[in-house]
This record gives sequence, structure tokens and C-alpha cells, in this order.
Amino acid sequence: MLDFIALAKEGLVYSHNVSTEKKKAALEVFERLKPVFSGSEIDRHDAYAAAKELISAVEAGIDRLEIVKDNSAYTFATSLRSAIEQYFGGIERNKKEETRYARQTAAYERKVARGKQPDYKVADKKLVDLGEAAEDILSVIVRVEEDFRRQIDRSGSVNFDERTVAMVDWLKQKASDVAYKVTHNMAKTRALKLLEEVGIPEPRKRYRQYPFEFSGGMRQRIVIAIALSANPDILICDEPTTALDVTIQAQILELINRVNQERQLSVIFITHDLGVVANMADRVAVMYAGKIVEIGTADDVFYSPAHPYTWALLSSMPDLDTKEKLEAIPGTPPNMIYPPKGDAFAERNKYALKIDFEEQPPMFRISDTHYAATWLLHPNAPKIDPPKSVTERIARMKARMTQEAGSAEKPDTAEKPDAAEADADQPKVRKSGKKAAKRKQQPEER
Repeated sequence: MLDFIALAKEGLVYSHNVSTEKKKAALEVFERLKPVFSGSEIDRHDAYAAAKELISAVEAGIDRLEIVKDNSAYTFATSLRSAIEQYFGGIERNKKEETRYARQTAAYERKVARGKQPDYKVADKKLVDLGEAAEDILSVIVRVEEDFRRQIDRSGSVNFDERTVAMVDWLKQKASDVAYKVTHNMAKTRALKLLEEVGIPEPRKRYRQYPFEFSGGMRQRIVIAIALSANPDILICDEPTTALDVTIQAQILELINRVNQERQLSVIFITHDLGVVANMADRVAVMYAGKIVEIGTADDVFYSPAHPYTWALLSSMPDLDTKEKLEAIPGTPPNMIYPPKGDAFAERNKYALKIDFEEQPPMFRISDTHYAATWLLHPNAPKIDPPKSVTERIARMKARMTQEAGSAEKPDTAEKPDAAEADADQPKVRKSGKKAAKRKQQPEER
């Protein structure tokens, strides 16, 4: 064991020294190529050539044996390419927007010249700030450059004994991550039982089939079976109904409910479908830009929403009881590589206060079960009620619930015809036993 630790330390020292030299070389590449992105206009060919060289230099400087990873270096390639594409994509979008604005303005002015007063206004130009986009490219480069400088400065004070022990502990932990150690036959028996539990027909036949031989619903059932294989206390379902047919969605939700009741699990649902949330959840957490902005019971969130983002979500839900147009949420989500200052939803929030653009709101307590992160709940904030579309939707949902509760409690007083009368009213259809049996079979999911 001591020999292994000594060899591990030797490997860590070697990897660290090589990485440090590569980082120093990368700093020279940074200094040489940063001017490519500093001018008033960036050349496309030069930008992509410089990006390729920068990415190669940064990846060479990564110490792959470090347990604590340098996130800025590992994400550098994706971040840099994204920032460059945002800049050049913005140039193209700006050209199209200028053309669109000029065309619509000319059409508007022609109508005015003919003595007509148009009942619309030409939408303002929505242009990408190319200066800011260029700064984003430089900020990606500078962030990694600064990280490399700090790591080079600290390279002489690294305790390799502690790092070696941490590496050995990490390897031992990775080796023990297997939930259960079983034989091949035990694993097969367990797999067949799980396939049967999640409703896969003929599990022994399906056991050796490939994924492309299964329908979407069956694949989702198998994923649930994989999650259940370790007997978890918590089942995390991330968009379990996405890209499934409506009928199959209902079957998957029914399966999760049944598994929840039979195994006494806690289920965490991650979904964008508020209909699923309303039918499945006891407690609801609404998230925006990676942060919980409102949390409470299902009744709290759906019948007493307090955050403007929750209002916007409810306003954008389809409702068969009204012919009103859905209200889309304006704007676009923020770029979390460069998080905005203040409340992340402020730019899209028509109820935003000045403080929303300067400081993130804390969680305000509404009740023992209901909290929301919005400055509108501050005692000194102006009183703002939910929009009319939300209050009307809540009223319709409450009326629908009251109606359903009343119909469930009302006894069935209608007289049922006896069997003879019912048979007399039915048309006589003769079916052979074999054909009838075939028709009774439930079709498999397709």
C-alpha cells in the first residue's frame, strides 16, 4: 500500500508540474491573441482561428489528476464558441432586423401618405449590442487567464501528501459506488421482476431486445425500472413525460403514482408542465435561473401565487374554458454564464421595482407553508395584485373544483334498467369465441 501511495504521489507531482508549464505557455497565447477580439470589428476567420488555438492551449494546461476541477478551464471551449457565435449571429440578426424595420416603416408611411391611419405601430428594432457581445468574448478569456495566473502563483505551496491521500480516498469511494454486488443470474432475475413491476409485457421476451425495438413509453418504463433497482427512498423524475404521446403520458404518470404508493417513496418531479404539477404534487417549488423563487403547497402556488414569474406561468397555461389568447412571457432567459445583477427575472418582469435591478430579493414568508422571493412582498413595497388573467383563471379553477366535489357527493338516484331490459335494448351481435377473445386483448404500447 505504501508503494502504491508513493507511486500515486509521484504521478500527481509529475502531472502538476507538466500542467504548470502548459499554463505558463497558455498565458503567452492569451497575450498574443487577445487583440484579435479587442478591435471595433472582429474578423470572423481570425476569430475562429484564434479560438481554436486558445482552446488547445487551455486544454493542454488542465491537470487531469486534480480532484477539485477547474470549472472555468473545463467549460472554456463551450463558453468561448458560444460567445463568438453570439457576436457573429448578432451581426446577421441586426441586418435582418434593420431590413424588417425599414420595410415595415416604408409600408406604414405609404398608408399614411394615402390618407389612411394604420391601426398598428411599427415594432421597434431589437438589435444585439455588438460591443457587449465582444466584451463577453474577452471576459471568457480573461477569466481563465486570471485562474491560470493564480494557480501558477500557488504551484510552489501544494501539499502533495494531502493531495495523494485525498486521491486514494476518492478512488476508494468510486469503487464502492455500486449499490448492490450480485451475480449475473441474480441480476437477470431482479431485472425481470422490475420489468414486470413497471408494466413491460412479456419481460422474458423483452429482456434481450435492443432499445430501438421498444416504443417511447416502454423506454420510459425501463428508465423508471433502472431507477427503482437500487430501492431508493427518493425517486427523481426529470421531465418524465416529455416527447411522449398524451395517452402514454397518462400511463407513465399512473405508473409513478402506483410505484409511489406501493413503495412509499418520495417523488421529486422536475417538469415544465403545470398540468402534471397540479395533478401530482403535494408541494411545489417554482424555479427561475437556477433559483427557487416561490415554494408552497400546491394550493398555495396555484390559488394564491405571489411571485410575478408564477403569475406569468399561470397566464401562459392553455385553458379550454376561455377563448382568450395566451400571454407569452416577454424577453428571453438570462445567460447564467454571466449572471445578471439583482433579480434574474427583473428584465422580463413588468412589475419590477428599481431595487430588483440592484439586489436579489430574499425569501419572504407569506404563511407557514408559503414563501416567495420578490421585493413586492416587502412591507414598504407598493401593493400590486395579480393580473386579471391570473385571478380569472384561479376563479375558474376553484369553480371547477367545487363543481367536481359536488358531483362526487351527489348520490346516483337514476333508476338502472334490469338485466333483461338492458339485453332487450342491445343489438344482437354474434361473435365467435376466438375472435371475441382477440378483441378483448389489450393492445401493446406503440
